[in-house]
Order: sequence, then C-alpha cells, then structure tokens
Amino acid sequence: MTEQFSRKAEAWSARFSEPMSALLKRYTASVSFDQRLAFVDIDGSLAHAEMLHHVGILSDDDHAAIVGGMGRIRHEIESGGFKWSIDLEDVHLNIERRLTELVGDAGKRLHTARSRNDQVATDMRLWLRGAVDVLRTRLVAVQVALLDLADGHAETILPGFTHMQVAQPVTFGHHLLAYVEMFARDDERFADCRKRINRLPLGAAALAGTSFPIDRERVAKTLGFDDVCHNSLDAVSDRDFAIEFASAASLAMMHISRLSEELVLWMSPRFGFIDIADRFCTGSSIMPQKKNPDAAELARGKTGRVYGDLMGLLTLMKGQPLTYNKDNQEDKEPLFDAADTLDDTLAIFAEMIAGITVKPDAMRAAALEGFATATDLADYLVKKGLPFRDAHEAVAHAVRVCADRGVDLSDLSLDELRDAVGPAGESIGDDVHAALTLEGSVASRSHVGGTAPLRVRDEIALHRMRLRER
Repeated sequence: MTEQFSRKAEAWSARFSEPMSALLKRYTASVSFDQRLAFVDIDGSLAHAEMLHHVGILSDDDHAAIVGGMGRIRHEIESGGFKWSIDLEDVHLNIERRLTELVGDAGKRLHTARSRNDQVATDMRLWLRGAVDVLRTRLVAVQVALLDLADGHAETILPGFTHMQVAQPVTFGHHLLAYVEMFARDDERFADCRKRINRLPLGAAALAGTSFPIDRERVAKTLGFDDVCHNSLDAVSDRDFAIEFASAASLAMMHISRLSEELVLWMSPRFGFIDIADRFCTGSSIMPQKKNPDAAELARGKTGRVYGDLMGLLTLMKGQPLTYNKDNQEDKEPLFDAADTLDDTLAIFAEMIAGITVKPDAMRAAALEGFATATDLADYLVKKGLPFRDAHEAVAHAVRVCADRGVDLSDLSLDELRDAVGPAGESIGDDVHAALTLEGSVASRSHVGGTAPLRVRDEIALHRMRLRER
C-alpha cells in the first residue's frame, strides 16, 4: 500500500487493494468548498459527543478529550493554521483526522452511532439556518431603506404604467411601498422555510438508524432544532429544504430584478426620475460622459444565476432513488452560491436605495403626459349618474379630440370639455377640473391600498410597526 493511499480516509481504505486514482481523488473531493461548514460541523460533533457521553457510550475522559481537541481545531481554523488536505476528501474527514491526531482513540470513537450521511445533512441544515437568519436581517434593511425614501415622497407624483404606457398618476411613496410588500413576503417565505430546515437528521446514521441507545431529542435541543427528522431514510437523502431555500432566494432575486429594471429606466435621461449615487455606478472606457447603473444591471443578471442554482438542485434530486447517493455532493455549491449572491445583493441594495436622489419635477412632467387623469374624468361622469361603459366611451372620444389638438384634458375650458365629451357633457360642472389635477387624482384614492398621500403615510407607519415587532 502506497503512502498516498495510506493517507486516504481510513474509514474505508482497508476494503480496497489499490490506491484511488489521482484523477478520481480530485473529482470526488469537496473540501475546497465544503470547508465553510467547518464550524457547524464542530458544533454538531460536540452535540453528538455530549449525547454519547450522557447515554454512557463515551467515557468522561474521552468526552473531555474531544471537547478540548475540537476547541483547538476551531482555533486553528479561525487563525488560518488548519491544514486542509484533498486526500481526506471533505470537511468531515479533515476535522476527524486532526482530532485523532490531537486526542488519539477518543477522536476515533466520536463517529460512533453516526455516518457522514446524517452528519452532512445536519451540517447543511445548521449552516442554512444561519444563512436564513442573516438574509432576513438583510431584507429588513432593504425594507427600511424603501420606507425612508417613501416617507420623504408620499406626495411626489409620477405616472403609473401598464404595458409601459402612462396609465394613472400615483405617488412615488406608493410605488416604493409595492416593493416593501414584495420583500415582506420574501421575509415570510424565508421564515416559513426555516421551520422545515430546523429539523435534525443526526441519528439516522447511514440510512437505517443505529443500534446504539442514542438520544436524538437531546441533540436536537442542544443544537436548537425544533424537532428531529422522523424517518431515517428521508433524513439522509432528501434536499428539499435546500431546494425550498433556493426557490425563496429566486423569488427575492426576481423582486430585486424588477426593482433594478425600474432603477435603470428611471436613471435614463429619457426618464430622469432619479439619480443613483456615484459609488454604485461606473463609467465607460470610451465615452467620458457615461454614468452607468452597474449595480442594478448586474443584480438583474445575477438573478438568472440564482435561478440556475435552483434548477441545478431540482435536477440533482429528480432521479435519485433512496437513500443517499454521491450525487448529493453537488448540492453545496449551488446552495452556497444562491445564499451568497442574495446576501451581497441585498446588502448593496439597502445602501444604494438610501442614496437615491429623487427628481420630482421630472416625475410630475411625465405624469402630465399621456392623459393620465382620463379615468378620473370617467369616474366623475359615473358619479354624475352615467353608466361606466358610457362614461368610458365618452372620455375615449374626448381623449381623441385632445390628441388631435395636442393638448391635455385639463387644458380644455369647461365648454370645450363638454363638447369633447359629447352628449354626456351636459352633466359636467365647474368642479370637474379639480378631478383632473394630478393632486386631485391621487388624493381621491384614499382607500386601503390606494395611492393617496394620507394612505401612503398610514401604510408606512404600519410597515414600521411590523418591522419593529418582527
């Protein structure tokens, strides 16, 4: 047996008569990326050791040695002094080998009543639980930034669009609150996802459980899990919790991408609604005048990346029979990537949103284009007794007249407006022009969910209360 082979993970080396292919060793090794699980792997091992000691499987001396050895390993990793080896394949065997070097046979006894199958499933849940907690904090920061911006622009008017055509006036604060609602739902999804992440696989061993008298509930309580996984086959083999996380991450990135698209449009000179702080923009290598909203553009692109992570995980799992298969080594990189990408994106957006400069005059000028108050005129006629469909037709005729003249509805005199509307015009009074102003339009929509400034401020207060009580 070669020295290279003898250094290979001892858990199965005696079964084989020749060294592993160097190519296969590189192909199967995961330590380059799963070493980020090191601290949760140590936490899981310490909880397992405490339980083994409690039920009488580990002696006092062995337990104390393991605790001390793991403490030293944690310090080595934190200080950068830990030596990772591809020969030991993954984070688990690297830590176990170092523990055995430090404490001898006690380190070899740690793996009693567990397998790497339930060990890695536990590590992933521990790591992902922490990632969810961080992301939920990031989502709060983005919502707060949006609320602060909305608070300052509860009365600022811009055009609302459907089909990218001017539709009706809305307040900028109301527009921003739409994204607050989206990110609030994202937070709810992550909170719900966390409940299913927070179940302990450890104790399932390789697939069938163990013959040792373990106490899984004790380990669950030590590690802060809400429950244990109740079927050993399912516990080690499924990664639906990771897929659910990637799905929630994809939805959050989709909302980021929609906001990004609007930020890019609003910053364009053709809109000129906002300016993004220089620190979140770049220039051009050839055009000296350029200021490009690269952070928003790249977030749009990275959304597709997170979608790919989700599709990769779904595809990974779709053909696997029970129970654990080596395929599942491929679950970590897309999971890590989805979490990292969303984490960075949310952190950037919270700061970028806080630094946005709003240009109310440009927004107002755009809202005065495209007959944005046409629906208000139709509503006015309905309130005068005209059926809505007749009012709709009458205002459509008036809009055509104004388009031919190159004027807005609000530019017409009372008599001109009556003539443009046709027979229904006789019901129009002097109060009609108040209904056709931008301020009158948004103020009239003061119901729950409406765009009126008063309602916007009420909703901001409710959102702030929700976030404080979260």
